[in-house]
Amino acid sequence: MALTKEEKTKQIADYHLHDTDTGSAAVQNLRNNKNDSSSRRGLLQMVGQRRRLLTYLRRTDFTRFAAITEKLNIRTR
Repeated sequence: MALTKEEKTKQIADYHLHDTDTGSAAVQNLRNNKNDSSSRRGLLQMVGQRRRLLTYLRRTDFTRFAAITEKLNIRTR
């Protein structure tokens, strides 16, 4: 899912250190290092963990699952 320009600007603003910061390491790493497999793998592991936790929550407490996915704008099947 691609980010719109406004969403991308907001994400970068959340992680910049000061007003003239053009992008911290956290923001720039995967953009500049497309073949950085370690960072990509870590990111994919976190996404997978989130998916497993949401699947568990969906099975056990659907009302909380619906509230969380609505608040975080996470698409569900």
